[in-house]
Amino acid sequence: MSTTDDETPFDEYRDEVDRPLSRLFLEYGPGRLLWFAIAMVANFIAQISSLLPPLILGAAIDAIFTPGGEGYSLPVVPDVWLPVTETGQFWFSVSTIAGAFILVGAFTWVYGVSANLFAHDVMHTVRVDCFQKMQSLDMTFFDDKQTGEVMAVLNNDTQNLEMFLDNAMINSLRLLVMVGGITAILFLLNWQLALVTLVAIPAMFAFTYWFMVTVEPRYVRQRAAVGWLNTRLENSLSGMGLTKTTGSEDYEVGRVRKASKRLFDDTMAVLKLSYIYRPGMELLAGIAFAATFLVGGWWIMTGTAPGPMTGTLQVGEFVTFLFLTQFIVAPLAEVSNIVDQYENAKASSERVFGLMDIPAYVTDPADPEPLEDVRGRVEYDDVTFSYAANEARAIGADLEGSEEAVVEDVSFEAAPGDTVALVGATGAGKSTLLKLLLRLYDVDDGAIRVDGHDIRTLRLEDLRGATGYVSQETFLFDGTIADNIRYGHFDAPTADVVEAAKAAQAHEFITELEDGYDTRVGERGVKLSGGQRQRVAIARTVLQDPEILILDEATSAVDTKTEALIQQSIDRLTEGRTTLAIAHRLSTIRNADTILVLEGGRVVERGDHERLLAQGGRYATLWEAQAGKLDDALEALADGGE
Repeated sequence: MSTTDDETPFDEYRDEVDRPLSRLFLEYGPGRLLWFAIAMVANFIAQISSLLPPLILGAAIDAIFTPGGEGYSLPVVPDVWLPVTETGQFWFSVSTIAGAFILVGAFTWVYGVSANLFAHDVMHTVRVDCFQKMQSLDMTFFDDKQTGEVMAVLNNDTQNLEMFLDNAMINSLRLLVMVGGITAILFLLNWQLALVTLVAIPAMFAFTYWFMVTVEPRYVRQRAAVGWLNTRLENSLSGMGLTKTTGSEDYEVGRVRKASKRLFDDTMAVLKLSYIYRPGMELLAGIAFAATFLVGGWWIMTGTAPGPMTGTLQVGEFVTFLFLTQFIVAPLAEVSNIVDQYENAKASSERVFGLMDIPAYVTDPADPEPLEDVRGRVEYDDVTFSYAANEARAIGADLEGSEEAVVEDVSFEAAPGDTVALVGATGAGKSTLLKLLLRLYDVDDGAIRVDGHDIRTLRLEDLRGATGYVSQETFLFDGTIADNIRYGHFDAPTADVVEAAKAAQAHEFITELEDGYDTRVGERGVKLSGGQRQRVAIARTVLQDPEILILDEATSAVDTKTEALIQQSIDRLTEGRTTLAIAHRLSTIRNADTILVLEGGRVVERGDHERLLAQGGRYATLWEAQAGKLDDALEALADGGE
C-alpha cells in the first residue's frame, strides 16, 4: 500500500471498504431494529393515509356534486361497504378525510420519534466505537498528527450518517410508498391517463443513475477536504503561541485560506452537479403534470378520448389525477436530496470504517503471561527499532527501504532497585528506547524483558500498571489539579493525592492557589507554569506507586531551585524501585548505578559516573561542558578525544 501527501492515515483502508452502508446496518442495526421497524411501518401508514383525501374527493365529486354522476365507488373497496345515500356518502367522505389527516399527523409523529431514536442511537454508538478504536491504535498512527481528520470522523461523518438514517431512509420509503401507491391508484382509476402521468418516471430513474455515478467521487473529495481543513485549524489553534511569538499570523491565515478554498472548490463541484440534477428532476416532474393536465383537460372539455385512448374520464377522476400528480412531484423532487444524503453518507461511512479497519499491531497476546509480584528487573537484549519499519509493519507494507534504525543493538540490564541513566545528544534514541519498554512501539529485533518475561507476552494493562512514566512533554487535561493527579487512579482518596503532591514538591504551590487542589488548570495545563505542570505530572506518578520508573527529562522544565527540590523527591521515590532516567542535566543522574551514553542509536559508553569520567570519553566531555569548562570540552572534541 502507498499513500500520497493528501491522503489521511486511514484513506488506504477506506479504499478497501466494501458496501459501507450495508455494513453499517449489519453491524449497528441488530438491537435497534424494533425502532427502525416502527418508524418504517408508521411512515408507511402515514403516507398511505395521505393518499386518501384526493381519492375520496374525486369519488365525492363524481357521485355527490355532479348531477347525474356515477355511483359512489372507491378502488379495491367493495361497494357493499359504502353508503348508498348522498347524505351518507357526504358524511362518510368528510369523516374519512378527517380521519386520514389524523392518521397522517399521529403516525408522522410516531415515525419521527422512532426514526430519530434509531438514527441518533446509531450515531452515538458509531462515535463511541470510533473513539474506542482510536484509543487502541498504535502510537504510529498518532505520530502523523492527523487530529483534525479524526475529529472530522467523530463529528462530521457521524452526523452525516445520522442525517442519512433519519432523513434519507424515511424519505426513500416515502418516495416508494407515494410512487407505488399513486401509480396503483392512477392505474385503477384510468390506466390510459396513468400512462401519460407516469411517462417521465423512466427518464427520472435514468437521470438519477447518472447523477449518482457522477457525484460519488466528488463527495469523496469533499469529505477529505473537510478533514484536511479540520486538521489545519486544529494545528493552527494548538500552535497559537508559536504563531504569535514569531509574527506568523499571516502565514497561518494563508494556510487556512488554502485549506478552506480546497473545501470550497470541492463543495461547489458537488453543488454545481446538484444544481443540474434538482432542476432537471423538477422539470421532468413538471412535464408529467403538464401532460396530465393537457390530455385530461382536453378529454373532459371535449368529452372525447384523445388519440388512441378510449372510454370516458369523469371530472372527479381528473381532479384526483391532478392532486396525485402534484403529490408525486414533491417526493420525486426529493430524490435529489436523498441522493445527496446517500452519497454523503456513503463517503462518510467509508471514512468511519476506514478508521475502524486500521489494524492495531501493539496488542495483548492471545495467552498472556501473568505479571505478579513485580520485582522490577529490566533487560534489553539486542534491541533494534526503526519508526519507518514499525509503521510499515503496522499497515502490512513492505519493509524494504525503511529508514535507518533509531535504536540499534542496544543491550543492558537494570537490577531491581537500580537506576540506569541515558545520556546523549538530541536524536540519539534515548526517549525512543524508554518508550519501547512501555510498548508504545514494538521492537523490530531483539527483546525487552521485565522479571524475565518478554513484554510482548504480557497484558498491556499489567505492563503499564507496573511502570510509571514522566515525560519531558508534560500533558494535563482541562480539569482540577486533583483530577490530574488522580488520572489513572480515579478513586484515590484526597489524602493520598495530597501526599503524592508533597512527595513531588507540589503541595506548597498548590495550596497557595486560590482554589488549591480544585484549581482548574485550563486546556493542556496552560494556567500553570512549566515547572508546576511537571511537578503535578510527577505527583501523578507518585500516586501510581509503580515498581518501575521512567523519567524522561523529568526536571527539564524547572529552574535550578525547583530542580533541587524535585530531585530530592525523586531520590526518595526511586528508593527500592527500578529507575530508567534521561536527563539533560548530568548533575541529576551522577549517582545512577549505570550510565549509558548513546550516539546514533547505539550505546558507545557505559559505567558509573566516576568510571566514565576516568575514561575521558564522550561522557567526560559532556560533563566538563556542563561544568562550565566549555572551551576545554570543545578543544577535546576538535582533537577527537574519546
